[in-house]
Amino acid sequence: MKAVGRAAILAAVMLLNIGAAPNWISVVEKTEGGHRIGNPDAKVKLVAFESYTCHICAEFEEEAGPVLKLAYVQTGNVSYEVRHFVRDPIDMTAAMLSECVPTEDFFNAHRALFLSYKKWSPEVGKASKGQRDRWFANDGAAARRAVASDMGFYEIMQRQGVSRVQADKCLANTALAERLARQTKQSNEQFEISGTPTFMLNGLKLLATHSWQMLKPQLEARL
Repeated sequence: MKAVGRAAILAAVMLLNIGAAPNWISVVEKTEGGHRIGNPDAKVKLVAFESYTCHICAEFEEEAGPVLKLAYVQTGNVSYEVRHFVRDPIDMTAAMLSECVPTEDFFNAHRALFLSYKKWSPEVGKASKGQRDRWFANDGAAARRAVASDMGFYEIMQRQGVSRVQADKCLANTALAERLARQTKQSNEQFEISGTPTFMLNGLKLLATHSWQMLKPQLEARL
């Protein structure tokens, strides 16, 4: 018998329990390349390659996040998948911390890191040589702890229910760091990602599309 996916089972349970359409914004699954929210069989599949150090990505999440989920994902017609595109030690640290929460809470942590961007990003420019040297230290876990401390990431994650001890355990996960670096490399090789955010609709990479205003009409054209 063909295996039934977790999202399909959850949707069926919802339908049986309440006799209504499933709450697609509560359906979050890990994918081969990231995390997806919504109906896995949606007509339109949106994929976003994002970097936490990307100010345009932060602007997109701030503007589009709630609208995308409520007006598009909730209907079951659109699924939204986020894939990390790691560019530097700060990016790696944030990406690893976003993976610290349970799968169903990923998009909350993802959004929290982006909504705090305007607060922590100026610290990058103000960093001393000593701080930057620690960020690029050979000991990856120590470097990531230094980044998390200097950027205030520990406090952000605490509000997501992740203690400092839990965060440090995530930051010491070498296998996770290697996986994120490998996925970034594979995404670049397969899709030629030259910058973030980069969007794909139903497997097609969108050109010159970096904002919600540019993405929205292309999304609606496929519905």
